[in-house]
Parts: sequence; structure tokens; C-alpha cells
Amino acid sequence: MQMPVTPPYSDLEQRVLSRITEERWLELASELIRTGQPRSGNPLDPDLPPAEEEAISMLVAGKLEALGMEVTKHSAQPHRPNVLGVLKGRDGAPSLILNDHLDTYPAVEPEKWHMTDFDPFKATRHGDLLYARGTSDTRGNLAASLLAVQALTEAGVKFDGTLMCCYTVDEERNGTEGSIYMLNKVGLTADYEITAEPTAWGDVNKDWGMNLSVANSGHCLIELTVHGIKSHIWRPDISVNAIMEAAKLLPKLKDMAFTHVPSKFMGHTPPCCAVVRIRSGLPGEMQFSPDACTITLAVVGIVPGMTLSSVIADIERLGRDTFGGVNDVKVEVRQVPGSLFVNATEPVPIEEEPCRSLRAVYRRLMGREPGVNRKNAFNDTIRFREAGINAVTFGPGEDGWAVDNENISITKSVMATRIYALTIMQILGVRT
Repeated sequence: MQMPVTPPYSDLEQRVLSRITEERWLELASELIRTGQPRSGNPLDPDLPPAEEEAISMLVAGKLEALGMEVTKHSAQPHRPNVLGVLKGRDGAPSLILNDHLDTYPAVEPEKWHMTDFDPFKATRHGDLLYARGTSDTRGNLAASLLAVQALTEAGVKFDGTLMCCYTVDEERNGTEGSIYMLNKVGLTADYEITAEPTAWGDVNKDWGMNLSVANSGHCLIELTVHGIKSHIWRPDISVNAIMEAAKLLPKLKDMAFTHVPSKFMGHTPPCCAVVRIRSGLPGEMQFSPDACTITLAVVGIVPGMTLSSVIADIERLGRDTFGGVNDVKVEVRQVPGSLFVNATEPVPIEEEPCRSLRAVYRRLMGREPGVNRKNAFNDTIRFREAGINAVTFGPGEDGWAVDNENISITKSVMATRIYALTIMQILGVRT
């Protein structure tokens, strides 16, 4: 891997960048990865208990306080404090939120984590990759954002504008107790926002680098229930087995196309669905064929213009096309209770902040423009964008969704840290 030629830096920039090293990122990332686990694991499943991010929140709050930030903690639920650190600048000057989240998704099968000695929370290096739950999503990115701010404060940088570090809980469940709470209840706002999350996956330039995600796809959870007729297992001739009927839908769900108008930034996954759970049969009724089978779908890749109603209508149409004329089979479609429909966001223009500064710094450090795309997955950028803030996502991590043996590039993480630091300086301005 050939890195670009280092451009000239000012004395202040050199002092900042000299404090961003591989060793410092590794030490901080490893500490963050272990802290608060496994209680920080936050399943998307609405029927399971949420995470408790208190331990990692307290650690991060302490680190921000040590950097001289004014730190407050805001909890919508017990043991789930959101952390906000503020370095106040001049009134009327630009304001920037640097965001990341404190929860991870759970590590359910530690026996599959052979890259970390079967301990998902043991940060383990293999070559340029650091393995553990949360490396890519997103303790590694959290370490990059924290180290960037640490390097700036240690170098004595005084901002003209206001920097806010907002580290949230509940991101893995779409932000209800985290970013939504901070924006709607606490009143958090700013001119610009950058979420430190993986954007290197599906690199637009097909080369070593990180994309600038100026928009996000939406998603939702849908339940599709097929109703049949129950019978004793000795009389399959009079049953309408709901499992057997539901099975007819599976290949069609895999291939179905959702109604949408193509967007300029479509994301790397088109509007589609994944079957994530199938439930049928009742305890104590093994003697009977079931009369109901529920398929839970994750609908992803949602683009602007798609709605919950349009998604449900598309799935209902598939049900009618499959079972139309079969009087003994009924299909019911609804949103999973307790889940949220997440809308896709409109792109932030690349000529506006924070895109302008991120692109300029990227060019200086990488020697070319970043790829520009729509991030396929949810992150808190969506909530800041919904609040009217110019919010984007940028960070290391080709695959932020590894089920087991999650990992992140160390070299990319250090580069992202450097880009964060210089971008913060450029957006907020520096007092001399």
C-alpha cells in the first residue's frame, strides 16, 4: 500500500499530527473495546432487553473532562447516560458536533471468535487489522474521534467556533434513547455534524480509502403472518400447514423489488428485504400442524420517497399474488411492534460544510478526492440530518457489520484520526 506524499503543514498542524500515532490509537481503542462489555451489547430485537452503556459512558466522560471540556450526562433511561462535552467558542462562530455511539451489537456465539482467542472483547492484532467486538462498530472510530480531540487540545489549539463531542447510547436500536433524546429533549443543535462510523465499505474509488457518506438509507422491521388451518399430525390431509404455505414466500421475498424512485445515491444495497426470524408452532402442540407462521423481515436500502405504507403495500401485494384464490390461506402484514420506521435522508451538498472541509483535508492527506456515497446502514447521522443539521458520516471500517471476528484497519483508523483533527480546525477556525 503506497501512501501519498506528505504535504506541507503549519507548525500548529505538525504539533497536532505528531500526537496522532498508531500506538496511541491502539492503546485507546483497546481500552474502549473492553470497557462496559458485554453489557453494552444492544440487540435490535424489540422483544429483548436493551443495553446498559453506563461503564463506557463514565469512561468517555472522564476523558472529555481531562481535555478541559464542559461535560454533562443526559439519561432517558437508568444506566444509559448520553455524554456531551463542549469546548465553547466565540458567539456567532461555527459550531460542530463530533458524534459516535457507545453501544455495540451483541456477541452471541463467542465460540466462533477464533481471531480473539474466543473472547469477543479481547482486542487482538493480526497484521494491520485489530479484531474484537466493537472495533469497527464502533469503538475503533470512537477512539479515532477522541484521539483527534486529545491531539488538538494537547497541541494548545484554541477554536474560534464551538466543538461538541456527543457520544450516544441506543444507536443500535435507531437512537430513541440516544440521539433522538439529545435532539428533541435536551435541545442539542449545531451548524454541522460528523459521525465517526465506517464508510470504507464498498469504496467508490475501488481503492484504499474512506468514503464520505452524505446520505443514509432507511430501514424497518416487518412481520408477515401466514394463517392456515390447524390439524392433528395424523390428518395432514385436512390441514393447511402455515409453515408449508409460508415457505412458498421465501424465494419470492428474496427476489422481490420494492416500489421506489431511483436516487442519485442509491447505497450499495438496493431496497430489498432479509428474512431474520421465522416463528411457528406452540409449546405443547407438537401433535398438531400449526395454523400460523410469522416471518420477520428487515427491509433495508430504503431511499427517499419510500414509506412504511408503501413497504407494507408491496409485501401485501406479494401475498395476494402468491395466495390469491386460495381461500384457506390468509396473509397479514404489519410493522414489528416496538420498532421504528427509519426514513432515508436527503444528501448534504458536497459544496457545503462539513463536506467542503472534509474533502479538502482528505485531498491534502490522501492525494485525491474521497468517494461520495449513501451509507447503507443506520447511524445517528440520520437523526441529526432529520433535525435540519448538515450531518455526514466518515470513518474507517470496510465492514461494520461482521457477525463474528469483527475487525478494523489500524492504518485507516490512524489516517481517519488525522483527517478528523485537521477538519475540526478548518471548520471551526483557530484563534491565534
